[in-house]
Amino acid sequence: MKTNKIKSISADLGFGIIIGFVNSIFGSGGGMIAVPLLTKKGFEQKDAHRNAIAVLLPVSVISAALYISKSVISLSDVYPYLLSGSVGAIAGTLIMSKISPKMLKGIFGAFIVYAGIRLLIR
Repeated sequence: MKTNKIKSISADLGFGIIIGFVNSIFGSGGGMIAVPLLTKKGFEQKDAHRNAIAVLLPVSVISAALYISKSVISLSDVYPYLLSGSVGAIAGTLIMSKISPKMLKGIFGAFIVYAGIRLLIR
């Protein structure tokens, strides 16, 4: 029994590393890994999305801080998107409570397919 718990913790830590790595390279792309993993672990669809956001926020802040500290990005480049991005985040949070889990899963899947096709075409 203890061995299974150690394996589960090890898997969670490994997935966390992968999510952080993907997120820092693709810019919040870790959610495409986090949501399916969380649903596989038994989270309801909406809870998987909410928890993925909670995980990705600090990971994104750490990545952004490292990029800023290395002068790879400039805060002046980011400012125009902060306010509008915050408005979008508020709107998404409010809409999430009104969307069925099935619809959310479909929208998420469609977005992943769209993003994949767009990357292949470019």
